[in-house]
Amino acid sequence: MTTELTEDLLQTALEVRQQAYAPFSQFLVGAALRTKTGEIFSGCNVENRSYGLTNCAERVAIGTAVAAGFREFDTLVIATSGGVVPCGACRQVLTEFCQRLSIFLVDVDKDPQDADFVQALELADLLPGNPSL
Repeated sequence: MTTELTEDLLQTALEVRQQAYAPFSQFLVGAALRTKTGEIFSGCNVENRSYGLTNCAERVAIGTAVAAGFREFDTLVIATSGGVVPCGACRQVLTEFCQRLSIFLVDVDKDPQDADFVQALELADLLPGNPSL
């Protein structure tokens, strides 16, 4: 069920990444989440001295969308150095709202012309064996 990565989703994730509050790790993360009806919600990571209280970009985007009344999503774009996958907590929160979700990992260290600038996968790929996906 891979959906298309649109320019507006990509740009949203890249732009919001610059707003991240990451004074401890210096690891900036931007996320753009698209609802099934086409609205886009963004989030960036917000660190805290107590790392357990850090808010990940993915969960910030989900929370913002839920607060606006949305519950169904089809695409998530995450922009990071290295193009990393969501953490376990984010994966669990995503499954609460998405039985099927296309995820695009953007490696900001790569040239946009490189074949591996963006990696596409499905949420089910990140939670193998989960019977709800």
